[in-house]
Amino acid sequence: MARTRKSESADPLQGLPAWARKLAQAYYTKTVSTFLLHGSVRDLQPLQDAEGQRTFGPLKTFLAEELFGGRDHVLFYDRSSGIRAASPDTQKDLARAMAAYDTLYGTDYAKVMPRDPGRALQIAENYLRMRLADGQSLALVIDFAETLAPGADIGALSSEDRFSLATLVKWACDPQFLAGDLSVVLLVENLAEISPRLARNPYVASIELPLPTEEERLDFVQTKLDGRKLASVSDVGLAALAKTTAGLSRINLDRVLTEATERQIRITPELLKDKKKEIIQAECHGLLEFIEPAHALDAVAGHARAKQMLRQAASALKKGRLEVLPMGYLVAGPVGTGKTFLATCFAGEIGIPCVKFLNFRSQWQGVTEANLEKIFNLLKALWPVAVMIDEADAFLGNRDASGDSGTSSRVFASIASFMGNTEYRGKIVWFLLTCRPDLLPIDLKRQGRAEEHVALFYPQSDAERDELYKVVAKKLKMNLDVPSFAAVLPKGAQLSGADIEAILVRSKFAALNEGREQPTEADVRAVVSDFVPPSYPLELELQNLAAVQECTSRELLPEAYRSMERDVITRRIRELKLLLEEG
Repeated sequence: MARTRKSESADPLQGLPAWARKLAQAYYTKTVSTFLLHGSVRDLQPLQDAEGQRTFGPLKTFLAEELFGGRDHVLFYDRSSGIRAASPDTQKDLARAMAAYDTLYGTDYAKVMPRDPGRALQIAENYLRMRLADGQSLALVIDFAETLAPGADIGALSSEDRFSLATLVKWACDPQFLAGDLSVVLLVENLAEISPRLARNPYVASIELPLPTEEERLDFVQTKLDGRKLASVSDVGLAALAKTTAGLSRINLDRVLTEATERQIRITPELLKDKKKEIIQAECHGLLEFIEPAHALDAVAGHARAKQMLRQAASALKKGRLEVLPMGYLVAGPVGTGKTFLATCFAGEIGIPCVKFLNFRSQWQGVTEANLEKIFNLLKALWPVAVMIDEADAFLGNRDASGDSGTSSRVFASIASFMGNTEYRGKIVWFLLTCRPDLLPIDLKRQGRAEEHVALFYPQSDAERDELYKVVAKKLKMNLDVPSFAAVLPKGAQLSGADIEAILVRSKFAALNEGREQPTEADVRAVVSDFVPPSYPLELELQNLAAVQECTSRELLPEAYRSMERDVITRRIRELKLLLEEG
């Protein structure tokens, strides 16, 4: 991308990826000469070979041949390889410049170019200024820029890192560089890993390289197969293959297609699902858990009104009516009410992937923010996707957290901002799961984030207990002929689904000890008479009332809670917190 190329076509930006058009437009304004590319900088980009055929190659090749193909000189630099030229002619010109530099300063750089930033950046600056003075056009691509100017506090940087940071900041606002035909491109995977003095610099254009869209994946598959009939290697059609590989980079997709074409491993829906799960979890390095829903909402026992609400949302999503969907759900209720299972079954109802946040926090400065950025980039590429955050009140923290140099408060602000971005309405569906919604910050519970507050409770009637028993028995593959499980329980027993499962597991264990595969009603009665569920009456009452207080729909509340005054609930919650010494 040089000024000389602008006249070569009515639209010199036609055919470039969206991020490259954004870079070119910023370049033509001549307000910036430094560009910070972040995101999928290790992915393949579209190229044209010598015969004009479409192909794909690394980002640096795309920059040198497609975007900066009209420049007189293109240079690369990173700490590992040092300064390199993109073409033999530029390499010869650089060698001549280094010979003159050696004569002037008594160095020997024409033979061995230094790789350390302290000397390499000085050499690069000297070369850029000389060629700009000659009226030539140049581009310098600096890879792994975070190794030159890390995102740590400036007081924690080494003297070499501070020199590199100062040099790059100086270049960004240098009058000669801004006026000349020059582009300095910094490459970094995670924006949080590089110094904010560059990432937030008004003289630096920060541009994200997203994972490929469905259309771009479709184009890549068609190019990669190169005339092969898809049916010869895949049971999945072309359009379906492009759609179901959301979240994969071109490199990942190339791996799947290469195995199909060269190793004769046929692409099936099951194989694609397993590969996608394996690749995404590897890409996230344990930051996300990819959950494959095995059930739909029919598998959820009880919670009829909550299931009806989620079914309506699933129906709207299937119809593509994203504008009517809530940004997210707050699912509250006592322990053992099946909050996680309900969220997973919602994803299974629609057939969309479901991911669960794992521990993305790190003790090292900047790593936590980088991990979060990686997660957000993947979620944007995966949509539609359900995101589940268990124990949200403890996991997400709050805006006022302190003691870690502000990392927790920044992380909380980033998550809250991302959750509230209406651009992702219906594309990223959040499920905040907690038994203590009163401890969750208001920032996340307000409308525009977790908009629907769903309350779940223990079975309230014998019919609900019997329904829950049948679901759990089916899960445990038990064939127990009991007319009514509720009749076996003590009158007024408040048991969760986890309690009922524990009773049935103990019954099956007792039968196995006597040489039988299936328990009998007598086994169940014996276990019930002996079973003493953990008793935390005050905690359970607090969890129930907190769920009632947060619920945004009266229809979701059991009859016993529906008519309760909010003032009464609030006073009782305060009393319980005092009794539990929560203040």
